[in-house]
Amino acid sequence: MRPVLIAGGGIGGLTAALALHRAGIQVRVFEGVRTIRPLGVGINLLPHSVKVLADLGMLSALAATAIETEALVYFNKLGQRIWSEPRGIAAGYDVPQFSVHRGELQFLLLQAVEARLGAGSVETGHHLAGFDSEPGGVTAVFTDRPNGAEIARVAGSLLVGADGIHSVVRRSFYPDEGPAVFSGRTLWRAVTESQPFLGGRTMVMVGHESQKFVSYPISAAEHRRGRSLTNWIAELRVGGEAPSRHDWNKEVPASVFRDSFAGWRFDWLDVPGLIDGARAIYEFPMVDRDPLPQWTFGLVTMLGDAAHPMYPIGSNGASQAILDAAALTRRIAERGVTAAALEAYEEDRRGLTGAIVLANRQNGPERVMQIAEERAPNGFAHIHEVISQAELEEIAARYKRTAGFSREQVNRG
Repeated sequence: MRPVLIAGGGIGGLTAALALHRAGIQVRVFEGVRTIRPLGVGINLLPHSVKVLADLGMLSALAATAIETEALVYFNKLGQRIWSEPRGIAAGYDVPQFSVHRGELQFLLLQAVEARLGAGSVETGHHLAGFDSEPGGVTAVFTDRPNGAEIARVAGSLLVGADGIHSVVRRSFYPDEGPAVFSGRTLWRAVTESQPFLGGRTMVMVGHESQKFVSYPISAAEHRRGRSLTNWIAELRVGGEAPSRHDWNKEVPASVFRDSFAGWRFDWLDVPGLIDGARAIYEFPMVDRDPLPQWTFGLVTMLGDAAHPMYPIGSNGASQAILDAAALTRRIAERGVTAAALEAYEEDRRGLTGAIVLANRQNGPERVMQIAEERAPNGFAHIHEVISQAELEEIAARYKRTAGFSREQVNRG
C-alpha cells in the first residue's frame, strides 16, 4: 500500500507520524526546511495532549526536558492576584501539564520518528507545492523552496496537510481566503535566564487584553540548577494592518515595546529585568483564521494550524495539533486508509477546534483579566469585590470543557 504523506514536520505532523506508525500504517513526512533545528520559544502542553504523548512513549523524555507546571496565576496590571489554580498533577490529573521549549519538543519528536520509522522517514528540503488527487491516492509535488525547482513527485494513499498557518493544502481548497486575520495586537517573544519565581513551576499572566505579559519556566535542567529558563511574551494592542508574513518572527530591539512595561516590577516578578535579559526578541502579529466549513476533500485533509490556527490564549495551539493526530490515527485504524476515515476524523475535530478559535477571540480563560480591568482599572482591595468566586470558577471551568481538558474529561480518557 502507498504510504500516508504528511506535509509538515512540526509538532502535529511528527506526532501524527508516530501515532500512525504505531497503528501499523506506513508514513512519510516532508518538511520544507533543509535542516530542522530546535528553534522557537516556549509552549504549554495541556494534560489531554500529554496523555497522547505518554501513550506514544514520550513521557520520560518530556519529563527530563520540560517543566511540570504546577500552577497558573492571573494578575492585574498592578500585580494584584485575580485568580490562581493548580495545574497538571497538582490539580489531580493523571498526567502532568508541561511547559517546554517548542524547538526541543519538536527535536524530541523528530528523534523518536527517525528511531522508530527509520532513516529517511522525514525528508527535509521538500516544500509542498501542490498535489493531484486520483482514484485510490494522491500525488504530492515538492519543490526546493529557495529556488522553486521541482524535486520530487511522491505517490501516497492519503495526504495530510500539517503545513501551518500558511498551509499550501488549505490554500488549494480556499484560494480566496486571504491573509490571516489580525487581532490588532502584537506579540514580542523571548527566553531569559533568570531567578525562579513563585516556586519555579508557575505560569503567570499579567495585565488585560490590550497589554499583557505572560511568563513561565521551560527547562528542567535549569530548574535542577536552581535557575530558570523563562519564556515570556509581551503583548500590546497596536491596531493598524498586520505586517507582511515575511516580517513575522523578525528580531527586534527591546526599545520597540519596553517603555510600556517599564513600571511592571513586582515583588514576585521583574518584567523589565526579563525583557532586558533576553539575548534575542522576536516579533509576531497575533493572528488566527476563521473556522472552516470543511477540512477533508477526498483523500486529503488538514491538521493543526493548517486546519485551525488560533490565538495563543489558553495554551491550546500545540495541544490541539497533538489531539488532531490522535483522532486522525484512531479513525484510520477503525476505517482503513480511506476518505471515510478522514471524514470521521473531521467530524470529531472540526467543530471542537472551531469553538476554541472563537472562545480565544473572547479571551478564553484570560477573560478574568479583562473583567478586572474593566470593573476595577485602579485596582481592588479584594478580588471578590470585583468578581465573585463563582464567576471566576465558571470562566475557568467553561474553557476547560470547551477545549476538552477538564480533569474528568482527561482522566476518563
